[in-house]
Amino acid sequence: MTAKDERAYQINPGNVPLAAWRDIYFGATVTLDPAARSKVETAARVIDEIIAKGEPVYGINTGFGKLASVRIADDDLARLQRNIVLSHAAGVGEPLPVPVVRLIMALKIASLAQGASGVRWQTLEHLLRCLQDDLVPVIPAQGSVGASGDLAPLSHMTAAMMGVGEFIVAGTRTDATAALAAKGLAPLVLGPKEGLALLNGTQVSTAMALAGLFEAERVFEAALVAGALSVDAAKGSDGPFDPRIQALRRHRGQIEVADALRRLIAGSPIRQSHLVGDTRVQDPYCLRCQPQVMGASLDLLRQAAATLADEANGVSDNPLVFTDTGEVISGGNFHAEPVAFAADMIAMALCEIGSISERRIAMLVDPALSGLPAFLTPVPGLNSGFMIAQVTAAALVSENKQRAYPASVDSIPTSANQEDHVSMAAHGARRLSAMAENTANVIGIEVLAAAQGCDFHAPLVSSPALEEARGRIRADVPTLTEDRYFAPDMAAATRLVTSGALARSTGLALPSICD
Repeated sequence: MTAKDERAYQINPGNVPLAAWRDIYFGATVTLDPAARSKVETAARVIDEIIAKGEPVYGINTGFGKLASVRIADDDLARLQRNIVLSHAAGVGEPLPVPVVRLIMALKIASLAQGASGVRWQTLEHLLRCLQDDLVPVIPAQGSVGASGDLAPLSHMTAAMMGVGEFIVAGTRTDATAALAAKGLAPLVLGPKEGLALLNGTQVSTAMALAGLFEAERVFEAALVAGALSVDAAKGSDGPFDPRIQALRRHRGQIEVADALRRLIAGSPIRQSHLVGDTRVQDPYCLRCQPQVMGASLDLLRQAAATLADEANGVSDNPLVFTDTGEVISGGNFHAEPVAFAADMIAMALCEIGSISERRIAMLVDPALSGLPAFLTPVPGLNSGFMIAQVTAAALVSENKQRAYPASVDSIPTSANQEDHVSMAAHGARRLSAMAENTANVIGIEVLAAAQGCDFHAPLVSSPALEEARGRIRADVPTLTEDRYFAPDMAAATRLVTSGALARSTGLALPSICD
C-alpha cells in the first residue's frame, strides 16, 4: 500500500506531528535536526563519567533483567552490549514490511536524539545513514510481548547495524556486512549502554500501530463516500443526518460524520426524486445510523491517534539519563500498555467500519430491502451479480471480528518473573494492517455495489461530489451488465480505497484523524 516519494522530513526530536510520521510511513525521506547533537553528546559524557567512577548502574556495567545484580568488569562492557543484542535477536516469523521498518528506524532516531538514552552521536548517525541509504533491517514480525520494550525485533534491527543478519536492499535480502560495505559503512561497534538503548523501547509496537492507524484513516474516508453512495443507491433519506439530531447527542465525531454525509449527498437528483411519494418511514440502521457508528469510530481513532502521537514523541528505553543531575534512573517507560490500548481501539473501529459496510452491501443486493434488481444484476438468475461478493465481505468481517478481541487484556510473565506483567502491544498492533486490508476490501465491494445501484436509477444521477466518485470508479471498473471474472474489479476498487483516490475524487474535505 506504500510507495517511496520525494518528500523529506526533518525530525525535531519530541515534536514530530502525526502527519509527518504518516509521510515517513508512506515513503518520505528523513533527516535529523543537527541541534539535537549537543543533548546526545552530553548524555554520552554522563555514561563515560559513571564508568570512570566505577559505580554499578543498571544497563551500563551490570547484567540485564533478572541478572541486574551481576557486576560487569570494565574490560567486558563492549562485549556486554554486543552479547545482549545477539542473545535477544530471537524473533521468528515473516519479516516486517519495509514501510513499517522504516518507521521503526525513524521512531528510534527521534527517541535517541532526545539525549536521555546515553548513546554516542556517531551511533545515532549510523542508524540515520542506514535509513537514508535504504538499508532496511530484516526484522522478524513475532517475538515481542510489549515489555521490556520490543526487545527481540529491535535486537534484529541493531544486529544488522553491527553486520549480523540481513538488510533488505532494493527488495532483496542481503548479508548485513556486505550491504553496509556497499554503502561505505563499517559494522557498528557498540559503546556502553548502547545495545540496551537500541533494543529497548516501544518503537516496533508503535510503528505497527501507527501503520494500522494510517491505513485505517484512508479506509474511514472511503467508507464515508461508500456509505453516502449507498444511501442514493437505495434511495434512502438524508433526514437522519440533520444537524439538529447530532447536536442533541453532542459527540464530535457523530456531528462531523453527519455533516460529511450531508455534503456528499447535497444536490443529488436521485435524492430529490423520492422526496415526494416515498412510503418508507425509516431506513435500516446501516443507512440511518451512519453518523452514530462512523462518528463513534472516528472518535475512537482520534483517541488512539492522540495516544500514539505522545508515544511516538516520547522516550521509552531504560534506564534513562538525566543530564542536569548526572543521574541514570531505571524505570518502566518500556511498558507498551498505552500502545496496546490504542491498538485495541483501532481494531474495534476497523471492525465496526467493515461491519456496517457489509450490512449495506447485503441490503443493496436484497430486492426486498433495496428495491433494486436481485443481486444488482439486470438479468438475475442467468447472472449471479454481486451474490458472492457479499459473501466475501461477510467472510472478511467475520475474520475481523475474531481479530478484534483485545490484546491488552492478556499478559504472560517473562524473564523469570522479573517482567511479570506485559502489554502484548506488539501482536495487538501487528494485526491492524491485515484488519485494515480486510476492511478496505469490504469498502471496495460496497463502492462497486453502490455505484451499480445508482446505475439503475439512470437517467437520474447522484450529487456532484458522488458523481465524481462514481466516475472515478467507472474509470477502472465498468458497469456489471452480465457476469464476468469479478476478482480484478474488486481489486481495482480496493486500490481506490487504499490509495485515497476515492475520497480525493469527491473534492471535499472529509473528517481528519491525523491532521
